[in-house]
Amino acid sequence: MCRNIRTLFNFDPPVTPEEVRAASLQFVRKITGFNKPSKANEEAFQAAIEEIAKVSTRLIHSLETVAPPKNREEEAAKAKARAAVRFGT
Repeated sequence: MCRNIRTLFNFDPPVTPEEVRAASLQFVRKITGFNKPSKANEEAFQAAIEEIAKVSTRLIHSLETVAPPKNREEEAAKAKARAAVRFGT
């Protein structure tokens, strides 16, 4: 999985449309190999982002869990600590 795509399910506060779109953008960039598409591919690139965002939103809203929602700040702190260990910063 692309390291820039974050887990979006089961967080408090819930995922925002902007976060879903950002993950969709990262996914499309990863599978196309384009950071920014050419003018000829721009329409297809943007359409793919929108479609993936719609499907992702529908998926997230249809999932169920009994686990308590994760706290965004706590998860960010854990990720920062893992990065410090991994990269020595």
